[in-house]
Amino acid sequence: MAEKDIKDLTFKDASVELEQIVRQLEGSDLELEESLALYTRGVELVKDLRGRLDTAEQKVRVLLDASEAGSAISDTTAAPSTAYVNE
Repeated sequence: MAEKDIKDLTFKDASVELEQIVRQLEGSDLELEESLALYTRGVELVKDLRGRLDTAEQKVRVLLDASEAGSAISDTTAAPSTAYVNE
């Protein structure tokens, strides 16, 4: 079976594949070459998954920063009273 390019996998699919690789390696019924190939694929998956998590974390931080900055501007509870507007 041909391996899919890691970039074409969803995060969930890549995670599932990594879990399957770990289980296969723990079974230890593999030839050395197959173990090395699986280990290499696993390392590639881990690197990609970490990169995706880092990217997601950065996006969340940007959104949180924008949300905090926006709430300071749109927070009207600290606005001066408008009782005198109609005078």
